This record gives sequence, C-alpha cells and structure tokens, in this order.
Amino acid sequence: MNDLTPPKSEQELLARAHAIAGLSLGALAEKFLLKVPKQQLYAKGWIGELLELQLVATAGSRPEPDFPHLGVELKTLPINQLGKPRESTFVCSINLNNSLNKTWETSTVWRKLRRVLWIPIEADPAIPLAERRVCPPLLWSPTAEQAMILQADWQELTDMICFGQLAQITAKLGRYLQIRPKAAHAKSLCWGSNEKGEPTLTLPRGFYLRTSFTHQILQQYYA
Repeated sequence: MNDLTPPKSEQELLARAHAIAGLSLGALAEKFLLKVPKQQLYAKGWIGELLELQLVATAGSRPEPDFPHLGVELKTLPINQLGKPRESTFVCSINLNNSLNKTWETSTVWRKLRRVLWIPIEADPAIPLAERRVCPPLLWSPTAEQAMILQADWQELTDMICFGQLAQITAKLGRYLQIRPKAAHAKSLCWGSNEKGEPTLTLPRGFYLRTSFTHQILQQYYA
C-alpha cells in the first residue's frame, strides 16, 4: 500500500507526478492491489481515483481542489496517438438551486481551475487499459485572457440557470466552458427551476472544458 503523506508543496507534487511518467496503469494498480476494470466505460473515473491514491489527494468528493492545502486540482486527460484530448474534461457538478449565491471568484469552477496539475494518459482504444501509460505532467494556471473567457462563459451559463433557462442550455454554448448533463441515466433527476421560478425535475448538470481548450493548454506547454 501507499505510505506517502500529502505533498507539502507544488514542487513536491510535481516531482511525484514526474516520477510516475512512463509507467503503465497496470503497474500503478498492482502497487495498490487494485484490479484494472474490464469495461472501458468505467475507466475514466478509475484512472482518476488511481492517480489520487498515488499522489495522495485529500479532497475526496468535497467541492474544492484535490489538494486543498496547495489549492491545486488534479485532472487526468485522455489523449490519442497525436497527443490530442479525446474528450471534454469534467470540472464540477452544478447546484442548480444555489447559483444565485455565487460569484466567479467564489465559484467552484474558479477554485478548481486556478491551478491544475494535468496528467495526460494514453487513451488509444487499441492499447489495453492496463498497458496505457501515464504521460509527463504539467502544472498550469490560466493566462489573464483564458481566465477572462472562462469567467465570461461561466457568467453567461450561470445567468441562464438563474433565469430558469435550463431547457435552452446546450453544449454549443461557451467558448471554453460548457454545460452538459451529468447523470448515470435519464431517470437520474434533480430539482431545478423553470422560467417562472417554479421547481421542476431535470437532469443533473456539470461544467466541462472543451477539448479545443485543453488541446490549447497542451500545445502551450509541449509545443
């Protein structure tokens, strides 16, 4: 089992992430006596949990960065053979009844995106999950321009939630940040509000980063 304590600094966290670059997911799983999922459907959540164990993230499911004492969020990023992200990146779930009480500075989205440890993971379907490798990490903060666009996206989408316009929110809205349903199936409903301010059952939603944006991040660091 892992006897590491939480990293005491960003430098220590980054060093730990660099130390596992090139290792296979199977090798990491063996260290923690974990079985590699047979179904790819469950792979993404499992990979994230595996990396949290390895790097000793302590936030759990709380709406704060994975390393609260450092203010650093951990995000795995599945990439294809060309080094491009294969899918959008989940940021956080949305409390559809608490959006009015948030500002950008106090939002979960900003708390999680101010500082991110990105760990790309091989995700070519031709490679068995256990053989996929962990790639070199990068520690990232948004530039002033990126932060401005993220804030504008968040504000537009949050305003639509506050005005009960859930039905009008699609994944096409937002340059970097988008809202998409986040539910195991169509019967997983939660309470929101319609345009009349009346309670209504709807699918849970989450904030996601577009692949075009995460690709931009990778290009920024690895070009």
